[in-house]
Amino acid sequence: MTPIPFFQVDAFAERPFTGNPAAIMPLQEWLPDDVMQAIANENNLAETAFLVPSEADTHDYDLRWFTPAVEVNMCGHATLAAGHILLHGKSIRFMTKSGVLTVTRDEHLLKLDMPAAPVEPADLPELLQALGVEGETFINRAGNGNAIVLLDNEAAVMAVKPDFRALRELPYLVSVTAPGDTQDVASRVFAAFHGIDEDPVTGSAHTALVPFWAARLGRSHFTALQASKRTGLIDCELAGDRVILGGQCVTVIEGHFQL
Repeated sequence: MTPIPFFQVDAFAERPFTGNPAAIMPLQEWLPDDVMQAIANENNLAETAFLVPSEADTHDYDLRWFTPAVEVNMCGHATLAAGHILLHGKSIRFMTKSGVLTVTRDEHLLKLDMPAAPVEPADLPELLQALGVEGETFINRAGNGNAIVLLDNEAAVMAVKPDFRALRELPYLVSVTAPGDTQDVASRVFAAFHGIDEDPVTGSAHTALVPFWAARLGRSHFTALQASKRTGLIDCELAGDRVILGGQCVTVIEGHFQL
């Protein structure tokens, strides 16, 4: 059997059992796609990140992300978690399907630099019906297909009870969001189309939420609560056409996957 290094990290978490867990699996070379998908299914976490060292000048590692069901084009929390495991200096660069993503150490936070995904108003009645809410809807069809539903307040966000069977038919990463009670913004994120009913903390969703809320708050820097059962806190900044997401990570498991 071949041992593969394995790390389970709670990302955007100040303590264990909060934030979003990700499996980080550094490789020397790529495994077949079906094997990586099977490993991700075995891990049964929102994301498993596979990484291979690069000799290119533009980046340090090649990085791919798999949910238990599919490979995805963008994942923030697993990238932050990979930085937590592999970063030994000031910054580390990952080449991904969404371009180069950089994780930088900034005092007590890790900061992830991602491309912004601004949304536009869209008529999405099928989404509102699946969520069982009334609200304004917005969409950006790039990346993982960010859809945003704007609600009145945090209590309304917490009260959403989706029809997950209906959501699985809609090709969106869905954020329901409102002004927060203790943080500037509160959101919940549903990724049923990608195999995850409710995601605990979602960096890729915040590539759309950050420019969305920066325009409404009138400032580029603010805090966000992802109000899942695990909860996660995200330091958010809009920097031109980039989104900077800050958070902490905690390693909860370290060992080897036997293949």
